[in-house]
Amino acid sequence: MDASISNFSMDMFSLKGKVAVVTGGNTHLGMAYASAFAKAGADLFIPHLTDDVRDIRDFAEKEGRRIAFIQGDLTDPAFRKALVDKCLEVYGKIDILVNNAGVSKRTLTQYPPEEVYQRVIDLNITAGYDLCCKIGQVMKKQGGGKIINIGSTLSFTGSGGDHAYPISKHAVIGMTRSIAAEFLHDNVKCNAICPGFFRSPLNEGMPQESFDRVARRLPHKEWGAYGDLMGSAVFLASSASDYVNGVFLIVDGGFAANYF
Repeated sequence: MDASISNFSMDMFSLKGKVAVVTGGNTHLGMAYASAFAKAGADLFIPHLTDDVRDIRDFAEKEGRRIAFIQGDLTDPAFRKALVDKCLEVYGKIDILVNNAGVSKRTLTQYPPEEVYQRVIDLNITAGYDLCCKIGQVMKKQGGGKIINIGSTLSFTGSGGDHAYPISKHAVIGMTRSIAAEFLHDNVKCNAICPGFFRSPLNEGMPQESFDRVARRLPHKEWGAYGDLMGSAVFLASSASDYVNGVFLIVDGGFAANYF
């Protein structure tokens, strides 16, 4: 028997002793990723914009994990540098990065005003790319790490009512592959999770008929729950995925596979 078969262990999915940075990890999908890591044994560092950090703090502490926060705007280059420095000050290392923070700005026409378009690009792409580079260098010096970017089902399709968001999410795929190639020989792996349809503030303005149309193509005719993303995040953050690099994992309940 090949040694890799006999050496396989469920312990490979453990994140015990790891430090995970999850941008926007205090709310919604970001909280799901952060909570999954805490369940798997990781300590957390949460850069956040809004003030509501109590739920993730309480969850992490209940799991016996350490958690630290830094508040600011990820579109500010100075804040991005500060969060890396602060995490290293608190924990001394960074093992996992999830570029979760993002924004969608739907407008009345498909052509968003320049300032709206730029805000989406600055947060969804520029900030994430900068953190990939900065934290990727930290991981390289440490001897390895895992980067998870967050794409979308709109990483592969267009949207006539919202150009900026799918443009940014298409770019996430290119960014993920480029960063994977950049650190190919440094044991720094970069992959993407592409969530399907989950009820969140990003789609609160969607008409009910649109919710219903999506639901008809989903299991049990229901949108995804945040917990449906947690296993995928742990897999990509753990040593169980060490031979997975530069790929995107679509978590959409089969939406893309179902024509009707």
